[in-house]
Amino acid sequence: MSDQKRLFLVDAYALIFRGYYAFIKNPRINSKGEDTSAIMGFMNSLLDVIKRERPDHLAVCFDKGGSVDRVEMFEAYKANRDETPEGIKTAIPHICNILEAMHIPIMVKEGFEADDVIGTLSRQAEKEGYKTYMVTPDKDFAQLVTENIFMYRPVFGGGYETWGIPEVQKKFEVTDPMQVIDFLGMMGDASDNIPGLPGVGEKTAKKFLKAYGSMENLFANTHELKGKMKEKIEANKELGLLSKQLATIMLDVPVEFNAEDFEMSEPDIPKVTEIFQELEFRRLIDNFNKTFAPKTEDTTNTTSTAVTSSTSTSLSTGSVEKSQSSSSSTSNAGAGQFSLFGGDANATEPTSEFTRKTAETTSHFYQSIASGMATKLFVKNLMNQTSVCFDTETTGLNPLTAELVGIAFSWETGKGFYVPFPEDKNEAQELMEVFRPFFESESIEKIGQNLKYDIKVLAKYNIQVKGKLFDTMLAHYLINADMRHNMDVLAETYLNYTPISITDLIGKKGKNQLSMRDVPLEKLTEYAVEDADITLQLKEHFTTELGEANTQKLFDEIEIPLLRVLAAMELEGINLDIDFLNSLAEALNNDIQSLEKSIYEAAGEEFNIASPKQLGIVLFEKMKLVDKPKKTKTGQYKTGEDILSALAKDHDIIQQILDYRGLTKLKSTYVDALPLQVEDSTGRVHTDYMQTVAATGRLSSNNPNLQNIPIRTERGRQVRKAFVPRNEDYTLLAADYSQIELRIIAALSEEETMIEAFKNGEDIHASTASKVFGVPIEEVTRAQRSNAKTVNFGIIYGVSAFGLSNQTDLSRGEAKELIDTYYDTYPKLKAYMSKQVDFARDHGYVSTVLGRRRYLKDINSRNAVVRGAAERNAVNAPIQGSAADIIKIAMINIFNKLEAGNYKSKMLLQVHDELVFDIYKPELEELTTLIKTEMEGAFKLEVPLDVEVDTGLNWLEAH
Repeated sequence: MSDQKRLFLVDAYALIFRGYYAFIKNPRINSKGEDTSAIMGFMNSLLDVIKRERPDHLAVCFDKGGSVDRVEMFEAYKANRDETPEGIKTAIPHICNILEAMHIPIMVKEGFEADDVIGTLSRQAEKEGYKTYMVTPDKDFAQLVTENIFMYRPVFGGGYETWGIPEVQKKFEVTDPMQVIDFLGMMGDASDNIPGLPGVGEKTAKKFLKAYGSMENLFANTHELKGKMKEKIEANKELGLLSKQLATIMLDVPVEFNAEDFEMSEPDIPKVTEIFQELEFRRLIDNFNKTFAPKTEDTTNTTSTAVTSSTSTSLSTGSVEKSQSSSSSTSNAGAGQFSLFGGDANATEPTSEFTRKTAETTSHFYQSIASGMATKLFVKNLMNQTSVCFDTETTGLNPLTAELVGIAFSWETGKGFYVPFPEDKNEAQELMEVFRPFFESESIEKIGQNLKYDIKVLAKYNIQVKGKLFDTMLAHYLINADMRHNMDVLAETYLNYTPISITDLIGKKGKNQLSMRDVPLEKLTEYAVEDADITLQLKEHFTTELGEANTQKLFDEIEIPLLRVLAAMELEGINLDIDFLNSLAEALNNDIQSLEKSIYEAAGEEFNIASPKQLGIVLFEKMKLVDKPKKTKTGQYKTGEDILSALAKDHDIIQQILDYRGLTKLKSTYVDALPLQVEDSTGRVHTDYMQTVAATGRLSSNNPNLQNIPIRTERGRQVRKAFVPRNEDYTLLAADYSQIELRIIAALSEEETMIEAFKNGEDIHASTASKVFGVPIEEVTRAQRSNAKTVNFGIIYGVSAFGLSNQTDLSRGEAKELIDTYYDTYPKLKAYMSKQVDFARDHGYVSTVLGRRRYLKDINSRNAVVRGAAERNAVNAPIQGSAADIIKIAMINIFNKLEAGNYKSKMLLQVHDELVFDIYKPELEELTTLIKTEMEGAFKLEVPLDVEVDTGLNWLEAH
């Protein structure tokens, strides 16, 4: 490596925005409700640069107050930018605090942009013999590149690329990086509101620079231009020169490069760790510690702290033997010589008073139970408890195939017991019989994390888990639906405790991963009992919070009872006609091949339709279907669903490509995959319903996902034909709520016109069409009803005139008029929607009919796009969530009646507003009435609920 010192200058806001939007679909929300996406994204990038490059000198540069000079030159400079998202505004103080604690200089000068600060510092550093790397994705910086100044650009998908003079020359097709200023001035910049030269885009700007070398030279030779281009260029010389000036990065900002101040130095590790703890950054602490691990020179004067830890002791007949082991905690923070990237094999990770607790640093008593009389004595003690946390350890994640390795129990903080189970199935069943009185006791509360899994595992041993249940995962879902709910995250967030990692026991996924049976008893005891102990502690914490959030009733009366219902449905599974799926696969192959042929004919060549790159070239370069096609950051044409759907009306080939995609996805996701998901032991498909995924309260289906089978296409509907009754003595019954979300919004808004239409049994879409189009209901056309239907459902999701136009044959003007007329027709509905938004602004959440809360952290954001999404959720969440609550009530009530009546019929599936049953034919008449009655009576609204029931030899017939 060269001896030349290297300075890295970080464009703060560029990386902060990049980090924030990287998490936009799955924002990082901590337990306080703070959006920490921008902080996490920025810190990940900064630490990545430090680890990759080991810089000698580093600074982070910020904007402050915008560019006063540029605004004076051009008042509209950057005037069209959206308000900075709230999540970024709140992130800045935290980021500055972290940088200060890391002893990284923050370079900022009021009235100047970070670009100008970086430009000035890079030139100063170059004069002092430094190589400077500008860490930014912003192409504008290319103008600053010299033999000693480089762009260090994060690239899509991870990693960085370095732009020196050759890269800039190739990218912009210039001979000198300074010509990038001319390039930017010519084509303008929409994001900065730099006007540029009218009619000059990227290709034209490059052509002009090749011919004339600069903007001034272009203006001196306009006589060589022709037609309208000549007129535009000559008429806009002043605008062009202004644009060039706006695009020029300033090199005379009053800041000073002081090498000593910019030198990388040892961070204040305890302070940084404290900030990360407050922000609930778990992995980032590890990342930071690995990046800044200190070397230790002298560890002779360390302090040992004894921690009581009992591991895998055995309870023998009549006595308890306890063994203690000590683990020492050594503090090295601040000791020795700072080493950014290690190099010392003996170096240890820093510790501080803010380090999380672990099993090694926390006093606890975890004990394994010997077989025989010791187990009987333990069960006797177990039966004297009123509330016990238990956790099963198994050989795998699939409860239908996993075998018990052991069960951990805890009923007192810091204490717990582990009972190993024999591998022999008969012996394991014999041991389980000893524990049957505990699991089937109605008087002992059972606590667990994801209890549905444990219930399904124990069901294989013919054990029913009875009594009151408390599931910490479900409890936390009701407290903070937007956070993750796995135990490790909850332990670190609420208990400041890091549990033993499963990979420490069995290794990472792969062929070398161990089975739980291979783990030594001593280690397994520590791991398993810790899980039960931590879950018990979380239960105590969440019990209080459920009350404070006013969701205890929802927890006790809906989510916990539903847990048992879902476990039974998942264990039951549904029968699959594999022969039919095989024949459907052949038909789909024929359809796909036919579409391929048509697409190739329309395109005039064969290509890989599934390749976005090849598809984009064919559609937008060779066929030129669009004048200015959109591109990704990497320069590839965008061919996503949203892009193609907007073009499908005008181009047959686009619709054929969409159809092709739909059929290939249908085939791979369902037709080919479903037979492989049939469980060998049952011969049925068993989906897994997840209660803690959708923030609205809706259930999610996984492995396989049976809620997303397309029903709007003929081939999609045919997949449902593959789901059949268990045998000829049974039939499938499907019961579907009719327009439940519209009924709910009509009732909650108290919109009399809509309520009356439902009460009179009118076709609500025809009724709406009649009113908004001003025609008698009997004269409503199919097109009018269709448009009214789209508006009816679209209103719930905040449909715009643009969105409605895309979904119908209406122009944008006609769509706007239809929406305005709709609101005039249903004024109370519009008033209700406004009231919901106002409530959310005042309280930060909205609620369903059962009090399920949806917190909306962005409801008061100054960013219009972000705020608009929160406002739409304020209207939609109570509607969709209430529908989810109502069908959950129906499921619980129907399940209980089927159990109480000892019916042979079983509830199999829930698909949003629909329930599917395997009905024993002699019970059909009775249960048809029971199911319809229970679903329609699940919740009392001003608008009556209506359920359509049908039966058939397969799910499609029954739907």
